[in-house]
Amino acid sequence: MPRTAARALVPLALGCMVACTHRSVRPPPPPVPAEVLRLVATAYCQRGVTASGARVRTGMVAADPRVLPLGTVLTILEPPSVGGTYTVADTGSAIKGRKLDIYMPDCRRAVTFGRQRIVVRVVRRAAGE
Repeated sequence: MPRTAARALVPLALGCMVACTHRSVRPPPPPVPAEVLRLVATAYCQRGVTASGARVRTGMVAADPRVLPLGTVLTILEPPSVGGTYTVADTGSAIKGRKLDIYMPDCRRAVTFGRQRIVVRVVRRAAGE
């Protein structure tokens, strides 16, 4: 092979090496550990409109927006009697700090629930206000 032909192939070979290394696949970043909180919860059964403007319905909770901003999605892990996925849609005037109010359509069930310690996992934290 003539020298000029070999010189012409060198940039081509280098370009292939750069392109091949550029295509390497990076592993995904490690998952962010789920935020687990211990709170004190009470239940309520009042109907009406929440601080977010939505009508009260099952699956809604009220929280202090400094702890859990409106729109935050969480899963109640304990106790299992109220386990499930909930959305923070209300702020409640008496809810300060690590407290949560859980909406229940049945007032008897809300009274029976009373005040309990609960464990929640934050699924998606909304931006603070």
